[in-house]
Amino acid sequence: MFLKATLLLGLAVLGMHVWAIQMEFVDISKDLDYFVVSVEFAVAWFNSGNTEEQAYKLLEVRRAQQKSWTMIYLMELDLGRTICKKHDEDIDNCPLQESPGERKVNCTFIVDSRPWFTQFTLLNSTCQQM
Repeated sequence: MFLKATLLLGLAVLGMHVWAIQMEFVDISKDLDYFVVSVEFAVAWFNSGNTEEQAYKLLEVRRAQQKSWTMIYLMELDLGRTICKKHDEDIDNCPLQESPGERKVNCTFIVDSRPWFTQFTLLNSTCQQM
């Protein structure tokens, strides 16, 4: 009987662990403070890793989600290439490049945010040209 109770308790703990890992992302406001800072981190990360000289800026947030009970954010962003260089100031106000250099990308980022430590970790990213 004790063995069955131990086995049942072990299965319950394992089931709760699997449930915690599979927590789903839920929709959140695009204006949520910590989400906005995480978006800024993702755009800066994209620009730093991009081999082009021009900077990209945020055009639209298509999806804003947060993993339940965490500070992990999933975001789908549209970015556009600007006429400014990556290290220029105030990229948000920089005009977009027009044809023939016009380029836009759609990216999905998952960012683990610890804003009170100014710590952000990119967990996953995928981008494709639009």
